[in-house]
Amino acid sequence: MPSPEAYLIFTRKLGELGMRYMVSGSIAAIFYGEPRMTNDVDIILFLKREDAMRLTQAFPISEFYCPPEDVIRLETSRDQRGHFNLIHHNSGFKADIYIGGRDTLHSWGLAHAIVADIGEDQVTFAPPEYVILRKLQFYREGGSQKHPLDISRMLVSLGEEWQRHTLVQMIDEYGLIPEWEKVLALLDNA
Repeated sequence: MPSPEAYLIFTRKLGELGMRYMVSGSIAAIFYGEPRMTNDVDIILFLKREDAMRLTQAFPISEFYCPPEDVIRLETSRDQRGHFNLIHHNSGFKADIYIGGRDTLHSWGLAHAIVADIGEDQVTFAPPEYVILRKLQFYREGGSQKHPLDISRMLVSLGEEWQRHTLVQMIDEYGLIPEWEKVLALLDNA
């Protein structure tokens, strides 16, 4: 089983490269909420086509599965949903890399990202609003109950003092009110 900080294998290298990124998904939900098991990290990476070679050099095939440069370039050229994986051979830990591209929510998330000290490392996390919105979208698309559970744990940990007005506004803008109401019902039944 990978260590809880296995994702640092990826974020350290991205930091050394000076690439803009933010951690989202389960790892961010754990950061804002409660620990749970996960075997991957979701990273939104603001990558340019010309950065593909630097990325493949930072994640050498002797230590990582990393797609070829041409695949990375293809994914960076997509208007939406550019994606590829990195896998650390020794631990089996995987990074799902989502290309920042032209997605306005990615841009908003990076502008409001939170840099946190994790041991001796600095890690950039997507803001809680971003994590919650994406989890609501994934819940709508796939129906996995882990997303509302992660969100409810985040909300409890963030507490009452956390300003939710931006989140509620964005939930309405993205048409996620039915999914949000299911999360609120989960909180009411806790």
